Amino acid sequence: MLSERFGHFLDKPLLSLSLRIKLHPNTLTITGFIVILLSAFVIPLNPFYGGVLLSAGALFDMLDGIVARNRNLVSSFGAFLDSTLDRLSDALIFLSLAILFYLRSDIDYSLLSILSLIFSFLVSYTRARIEGLGGEGKIGIAERPERLLILIAGLITGYIKIAIWIILITTIITTFHRGYHAWKIFKTTG
Repeated sequence: MLSERFGHFLDKPLLSLSLRIKLHPNTLTITGFIVILLSAFVIPLNPFYGGVLLSAGALFDMLDGIVARNRNLVSSFGAFLDSTLDRLSDALIFLSLAILFYLRSDIDYSLLSILSLIFSFLVSYTRARIEGLGGEGKIGIAERPERLLILIAGLITGYIKIAIWIILITTIITTFHRGYHAWKIFKTTG
């Protein structure tokens, strides 16, 4: 939703910054992943600082694409690396949330974190599958930028349970929305 509405709107305002960054976009992708990995370790110990680290990792995740586009370094491997590490990052974050709730003896929210992970993966998978079949899959209300913003806000403000519910509900809606969308565009082609 955010990426559909705003697309690459930061490419132009951050042009001069992205041209000054001498790191390769893949290096930024890996650095962002490492920061998110660190946040996954911190979240069960201190959700606030975990949220701060997650926001730093998300910044790298945003910058890698901007640098790639502005410096004409876009590559198929870079896109593959970015989306693969995005899925791994999502898994680590939701598993760290499940551990956080488990340590707090809150099994219900531990399970809701796992369900949120599953549906977050389904949101990504349905888009990839639709696009792999030749359709447009960038629809729905819970793409990765939205999920990250909700998680970061929940971790930093302490409203983690509300964030989990919002993510779970919106990822379920997005998964079914994309399923219906796929049915509509592919029903005539078999």
